[in-house]
Amino acid sequence: MRIGLFGGTFDPIHWGHLRSAEEVSEAFGLDRLYFIPASVPPHKRGQTATPARDRLRMVRLGVARNPRFSVSTAEIARRGVSYSIDTIREFAAKRRRGDTLFFIIGLDAFREIGSWKDFAEIFPLCNFIVTSRPGSKERDPLRGTGVAVKRLFCYDLKQKNYRHRSGTRIYFIELTDIAISASEVRELVRKRKSIRYLVPSSVAKYIKRRGLYRGLRGSGSR
Repeated sequence: MRIGLFGGTFDPIHWGHLRSAEEVSEAFGLDRLYFIPASVPPHKRGQTATPARDRLRMVRLGVARNPRFSVSTAEIARRGVSYSIDTIREFAAKRRRGDTLFFIIGLDAFREIGSWKDFAEIFPLCNFIVTSRPGSKERDPLRGTGVAVKRLFCYDLKQKNYRHRSGTRIYFIELTDIAISASEVRELVRKRKSIRYLVPSSVAKYIKRRGLYRGLRGSGSR
């Protein structure tokens, strides 16, 4: 199976997340794509986030009608800071022979990968699919990542992507421009404004029922 791993805070999940996952799944022929809500994102420690149980429930509601999408509780069950290397190791240990893992990440986040925990150990475990941010025309995912990352890869002229010495690859895909952010959704809720067509209706109903985001300013997560 070709398996995608899509991590994030998902506070809340919105149509931008879902459309991106759909386009990546189609482009790379993924059999299964796991949405993986973080327990505590490393880059957002100390910031207020919606309780994990609520974010997890919203993700489950958001992906419920897509048979190719699933939800993993790997990071929430592990608790503490959610490091990608730990999650990828967990999936790599469980994969069956012949399975291929693809870690899905936005371009801006990928360019900070040199600061991640044990980043060099991630690349042999899975392929990377680097997605463009809305409005970006950048086609070189390694630009700006730093020498420590670049030296681990060589450019494959034939396939027009980067290959790690272990054989895994970095793929780049430019997605449909859907400029929705979770912080925007939270701010609209706080101001008692409509979030219709920004999130699935089931997620909007859950937010209303639970009274989420009513008294809090957005934390800036996507």
